[in-house]
Parts: sequence; C-alpha cells; structure tokens
Amino acid sequence: MKIGFIGLGNMGAAMAANLLKAGHEVIAYNRSPGKVAALVEQGASAAASVGDACQGDVVVTMLANDDAVGAVTFGDDGVVASLPAGAVHVSSSTISVAMAQRLTEAHGEAGQGFVAAPVFGRPEAAAAAKLFVVAAGSPGAVDTVSPVFDAMGQRTFVVGEDPQAANLVKISGNFLIASVIESLGEAMALVGKSGVDKQQYLELLTSTLFDAPVYRTYGGLLAREEFSPAGFAATLGLKDVKLALSAGDELQVPLPIASLLRDRFLTLLATGGGELDWSAMGALSAWEAGADHPA
Repeated sequence: MKIGFIGLGNMGAAMAANLLKAGHEVIAYNRSPGKVAALVEQGASAAASVGDACQGDVVVTMLANDDAVGAVTFGDDGVVASLPAGAVHVSSSTISVAMAQRLTEAHGEAGQGFVAAPVFGRPEAAAAAKLFVVAAGSPGAVDTVSPVFDAMGQRTFVVGEDPQAANLVKISGNFLIASVIESLGEAMALVGKSGVDKQQYLELLTSTLFDAPVYRTYGGLLAREEFSPAGFAATLGLKDVKLALSAGDELQVPLPIASLLRDRFLTLLATGGGELDWSAMGALSAWEAGADHPA
C-alpha cells in the first residue's frame, strides 16, 4: 500500500519503520526534517508538506494532542483537503472524544474514510511491532487498513463502528496505567523507607498476584528510578488524565481517582518533572516521604 505517515516522534518513527519493513511504500512528513531524513535512509520518501503525504491509499497520523491533530488535518493543505476521495485517514493519536467526532464528520463530508486506531505500548513495543491496536470505524475502512495494523502491532481489537469508541477505550486504558503508577509508587515508598529493596519487592509482586506487563514495566522503571529519557512524557500523562475527566463530564461518570491523578501530575510538573517519563509521578510518594525528588 502507499501510506503517508505524519508524526515521527518516539512512537511514530518506529511505527513507520515497521510499515517499510512490511513492504509498504511510506511517504513521511514531520515538522522536524531530521526525523524524516532518518526514515528516508530506511527507504521512505520525504513529503515536503502535509498535503504531499496524503496522496496515497492511507495516511496515518501519530501526534501529541488535539491541537497537533487539528493543525495537520484542517486547513488548505491539511489531510481533509488533500486526501483523495475513498482514501482512509488512520488516527493513532490519543485524542479527545470530541476531536474524534469532529474528524469523523469532516472526513465523511469529504467522501473519505476515517478510522481511529490508538495503540497501547511504549516505544520499545513500537520498535518490535508489538503494539496493541484499538480500532473503530466503518467495517469497509477498517478492512482496508488492516494491513497497516498487521505491520505495526501484534493484535488489533475492533471496538465498534463509531471511531470515538476507540479513543474512549484508549483514554480509559491510560487512566488505568496512571492509577497503577500511583499505587505502585505509594507501595514502593512504604516498603522502601523501611529498608526493603524495591527490586526484590517488585520481583515478589510480579511472581505472585501482580504478574502483568503493566506492573513489570512501570514497577521496573520505579524500582530503577529510570525516568529519563522519557518514553512517554509526564506532560502527556497529564493531558490524558484530563481527557478522561473531560469524557467523564460529558457522560456524567464521576472519576474521583482521575481527579487525584491530575493533581499528582500537576505536582510533578510544578516541581520540574514535566519532561520526565510519566512513571516519575509514582516517585512523588517517596519524595514526600523524604527521598530525593525524581527531577
């Protein structure tokens, strides 16, 4: 397939590289040209503009937030204006339900397909093509882009025909991950201050009742205090918790733990930890108990 790829950050660069490895033709665009050059060395073509990246069968966007997605999608040279009728926009960004709805309507009016397909997995999973893809859109559009998902991930979960469903599932999942980070951080602060080795404690947890990837991954980062370079920045963690709260407001679902997590991320950002990995939020409990600040 001829695939445009917009957004070559920690995740996007690896996802685009795996599309190349699977034999797809990739036309890449990024605001920072250096990231495009690295992908061109692997066989991609460089797009001079967003519009240039939208001349194929599919365009994938992997961007930081609603503003970034809106900036490349709407406008004279944006995705909606440039994508051929019948082609499909795959949004793998973690964005609000409201933005997903706006994208669905805009692409529908333009005669284009739209599939929301956010992913679960950190950059190392993206590099290994081991992401979990959460997809939603019309059956025809999802079928069209299934080779894209097969190249980037290990499994695709189709959660409905309304694209915003995939974004809500992704937001809820990131909320759960942040909840685990906070609870792990509190538990490690408790046992760590008493002198128990945190790595040994983690091994006990993951060998008994908590043998799950989320505990192994984030427990390991907390035990090693490995917060830089960030695989997923704390600023993005705050953004995603706010998206969960916004969705809760819209659906009239109280999310008291999400409110707590918002304040914990704000504490981390206010004390200089915005560019750390979002797992550093879990280290705040140890800091409040007398340990060094994670920043």
